[in-house]
Amino acid sequence: MNEHPPVRAEYLRHLTPLTDPPLAQPLPLTSRLLNQTWLRKGLILVVLIMTWELAARWQQNDLLLPSFLQTAAAFWDGLVTGELPAKVAISLGTLLKGYVMGIALALAVSALAVSTRVGRDVLSTLTSMFNPLPAIALLPLALLWFGLGEGSLIFVLVHSVLWPMALNTYSGFLGVSDTLRMAGRNYGLTGLRYVWHILIPAALPSILSGLKIGWAFAWRTLIAAELVFGASSGKGGLGWFIFQNRNELYTDRVFAGLAAVIIIGLLVEGLVFASLERLTVKRWGMQR
Repeated sequence: MNEHPPVRAEYLRHLTPLTDPPLAQPLPLTSRLLNQTWLRKGLILVVLIMTWELAARWQQNDLLLPSFLQTAAAFWDGLVTGELPAKVAISLGTLLKGYVMGIALALAVSALAVSTRVGRDVLSTLTSMFNPLPAIALLPLALLWFGLGEGSLIFVLVHSVLWPMALNTYSGFLGVSDTLRMAGRNYGLTGLRYVWHILIPAALPSILSGLKIGWAFAWRTLIAAELVFGASSGKGGLGWFIFQNRNELYTDRVFAGLAAVIIIGLLVEGLVFASLERLTVKRWGMQR
């Protein structure tokens, strides 16, 4: 019995030379245009505007549903007179104060929860109690505690930002890999330095999601609070602008105020948060 396998004879295979591959045909113009995200979103907006205009013309009741052209004229008039920019500035000034305070408290509570067992129990208990509670429901208590001023609005804004931000941040901290945690420990990082240099960069996608959710909650809460609360310290914001024009039956100006709310939301989402994601998590390969 032969213990060695037979040796296959060697051979030489002649390869045919490669020819130049055919040039790829360019995509049709329609396909290239539809690949543009801004164009697709623009088409959706055009369809919505046309539907609105046709519905208003079919309704033929400016008090119930003004047309898009009437709303655009009212919006432009508010910009020219300076009334809308002034109301927007008041609302955004109050919003930023409550938003920043809510973010700071959320980061502090999340860092405490990820560091100690007591902090974890505190965060779990408080979020179970207060996260389902609508922020606007606390406005009557805020008026009793802080009076007719900006403090009442800031209180409900902090409540609307704190809990979703804390939950997203804490979830992001829990998702940090053990390898990164051990690397931080090996470098001697503890306490706030460990949270700042290891946990926050690794959990940045979740933190950015919390920032976006907190912004949306805060913006909605502020407009609703201004609609209910009215003017703050003699100054009315965008919600007060909508409420006042509703009382005076200027429906086109009410729609102009609502359009301002939507436009600000789109600008913050498309410019601030999209740019922040592009410069951080997408650039670092942490998110597609």
